[in-house]
Amino acid sequence: MIQEMIKKLFTLLVIHQDNKVLLGMKKRGFGEGRWNGFGGKVLPEESIEAAALRELREEAGITSDACQKRGVLRFSFEGKPEILETHVFSLTRFEGNPQETEEMKPQWFEHNAIPYTAMWPDDQHWLPLLLAHKNFMGEFHFKDQNSLLRYTLNEYPHDAVLA
Repeated sequence: MIQEMIKKLFTLLVIHQDNKVLLGMKKRGFGEGRWNGFGGKVLPEESIEAAALRELREEAGITSDACQKRGVLRFSFEGKPEILETHVFSLTRFEGNPQETEEMKPQWFEHNAIPYTAMWPDDQHWLPLLLAHKNFMGEFHFKDQNSLLRYTLNEYPHDAVLA
C-alpha cells in the first residue's frame, strides 16, 4: 500500500549584508543545536511572506517589510509521510538589533566562516546560491536528521516565478 504524502508549509528567512550572514542557533524543538535561518510554520489564513516576517520578529526580535523570495525546498525523511515544503526568503534590510529569544540565539558570520558542519546537511548546497542572489528549487531526502540520502537542486533566472 502506497502511503499518501502530507505537505506541511514552512518559511525560512536568511539575512545577509555585505559579506556577512545572520544565523540563529536553534535552542529548542526541531533542529535544536543547529545554526539556521529564521522561520517556521505558516499559520492558517496567513500568507507565506507574512509568516516569514512574523517568525523573524518572534525569533530574532527584528522587523522588516522587504524580504525577497529566493527558493522553494521540499524535505522528506525515510519512513515519514510528510513533505516539508519550505519557502526561502532573503533579506538585506531590517529594523532593530538582533536579540536572543527563547528559541534562537542570533550571530553574524562572515561568508568564509559559515558553520556548515553545525547546520543542516542540505544548507551547504543551497545557501551559497541565496548568498549570490540566485533563485532555486530543490528536493532533499534524508535518512535521519544527520544523513542526507539524495537531492536535486536547480537554479532559476531572477524573473522566474517560484511556486
